Amino acid sequence: MTSILVIEDNPTEADLMIGCLRQSGFDVHNVSTAEAAKVLLEHKIFDAIVTDVVLPGQSGFGLCRELKNQNTTAHIPIVICSSKSAKIDKNWGLKQGASAYVTKPIDREELINTVRKVTLPSGKAGLA
Repeated sequence: MTSILVIEDNPTEADLMIGCLRQSGFDVHNVSTAEAAKVLLEHKIFDAIVTDVVLPGQSGFGLCRELKNQNTTAHIPIVICSSKSAKIDKNWGLKQGASAYVTKPIDREELINTVRKVTLPSGKAGLA
């Protein structure tokens, strides 16, 4: 089963994301800070990470950049999910190493399709 780490500090948003991902067959874990995510990543490797940008402490952008610069986590696809919807924010997220950027309010289908796309083995993108 594909395991996803959701990093979201808003309980309502977290419940929505977790619920739709679980209903689609993903094994989902949730933390509310980048710091908690880093601790969890020391013990478990995930198939993908979905993170908000605005978090207490370190931002999702900073976390993305840090994880992409570490050998143990650089291979994990990161989907940024944020209410920051300006083109500059999306471009900045992708420059930090994110595989995809989706905006809030969450479109359940878009989130599920995006997570499926980034977790598919290389060369199988058309089979989702």
